[in-house]
Amino acid sequence: MTNFWDTPYPSRRMPVLADNVVSTSQPLAAAAGLRMLARGGNAVDAALATAIALTVVEPCMNGIGGDAFALIWDGKTLHGLNASGRAPRAWTPESFSRYSAMPPIGWDSVTVPGAVSGWRATWERFGDLPFEDLFAPAIEYARNGFIVSHTVHRQWQAQVPVLDGQPGFAESFAPRGRAPLPGERFTCPGQAETLERIARSGGDDFYHGELARRIADHARATGGRLDEADLAAHRADWVDPIRMRYRDLTLCEIGPNGQGIGALMALGMLEHWDIAGSGRDSARAMHLQIEAMKLAFADLHAYVGDIDAMRAPGAITPEALLDPAYLAERAKAIRPDRATYAGAGKPHSGGTVYLTAADKRGMMVSYIQSNFKGFGSGVVVPGTGIALHNRGWGFRLEAGHPNQVAPGKRPFHTIIPGFLMRGDAPLAAFGVMGGSMQAQGHVQMASRIADFGQNPQAASDAPRWRVLDDNIGVSVEAHCPASTIEGLRALGHRVEVAPADSLDFGGAQMAMKCEHGYAAASDHRKDGYPVGF
Repeated sequence: MTNFWDTPYPSRRMPVLADNVVSTSQPLAAAAGLRMLARGGNAVDAALATAIALTVVEPCMNGIGGDAFALIWDGKTLHGLNASGRAPRAWTPESFSRYSAMPPIGWDSVTVPGAVSGWRATWERFGDLPFEDLFAPAIEYARNGFIVSHTVHRQWQAQVPVLDGQPGFAESFAPRGRAPLPGERFTCPGQAETLERIARSGGDDFYHGELARRIADHARATGGRLDEADLAAHRADWVDPIRMRYRDLTLCEIGPNGQGIGALMALGMLEHWDIAGSGRDSARAMHLQIEAMKLAFADLHAYVGDIDAMRAPGAITPEALLDPAYLAERAKAIRPDRATYAGAGKPHSGGTVYLTAADKRGMMVSYIQSNFKGFGSGVVVPGTGIALHNRGWGFRLEAGHPNQVAPGKRPFHTIIPGFLMRGDAPLAAFGVMGGSMQAQGHVQMASRIADFGQNPQAASDAPRWRVLDDNIGVSVEAHCPASTIEGLRALGHRVEVAPADSLDFGGAQMAMKCEHGYAAASDHRKDGYPVGF
């Protein structure tokens, strides 16, 4: 076990120690949250102001037209929020018969956006400050402009050639035919007006008013099938978190339709292996984690979808996937001496931003929102700054699959907030942005804290591995020890070493409860930093 305060990895970050903290991937958004705390608001007020600001200052990763999830410790109880949207009523399986796979961009990837409903639901239940006040920093950034940072420019520019032809995109987000340059000021007055409408109406305008009409009109004019009735039918749902004990900690996640269950499954398998005894940053420790994650991913993609589909007769339930006996059996498929691929098991049948905020009263918030792949579908409602997500890409077309596209159904989701408990006490609100990296990032962060006693910043700075989308290959970061890379290859892993500036390993943020206040960390791979007082 290492000294908790050790910082053994190259980094431009140190943890921030304070009574009230906010941590996210963009400093202007973190400042928005800090403003709410300074005014006497609580951690939810801070988290929401940060989330709303992120739609403006990091639009290439999230937006008003995206989805959101949250885990909130209110001082006594952990609450879960699923604010992901559903498929339009016109999305029957037959209506996608011309496709061989779900389209990644365009209107046929746009499900109902849920983020705005998440802001409203979270504030109604836990907020202290007036709802409109939470929008003030974001509206200022949109109307007066903000100075674009280097990492945001990179992510933004990479998407312009792909999305330039989508209806409304260039007008709002590439008016000069390119992304704004680092150090350049960018304004989006349409987005400011949209946020003002949402603020004044408590979010109702987005689902029942003028904004809903404009979204539906744009769909009718440019080939979309989303309409006013789809928007009006949307609701965000409060849910019970799902959990898995690992060593002396418990990892809590939002259940399906999200991938958080995959992190729990991997940890349930790793509980049967000695990770700490394998050595920190060693090939053996990473090998065992990678093999558990591959098994979890195989089950995740075979069995997980909308919770209603997973509860249907004959389907595999979340409880079956998390059954300790099943995970103990799955753990036996891990070979300590070589890489394998066992495929899905047989359980018993029955572009993202993350932020965290915590306050001196004990409230802790783990919050994540996304347009999925960068800007999402590329479809932007003219004059509004509403970039619509492409979460429908997460559906499958195979008949009978629990994640098969269908009207009113939620697609499989990658974005997941995480929360760690020690016994009955809250320990840390955290997340790791980045598509399929999120579940495996949660596993790595939880293991570093539980197995090696690392502080939040060290756990974030540590070299990460990523199981690739084929569920066979593995990518590792450039600062992974050479001996570990060679050790993984010797075990049979197909390993590629990513460039030093790769953004493929996600961005972690964490607020950990300590004896006196919080230790907050922000990923050195992004532009953000933790703030507090």
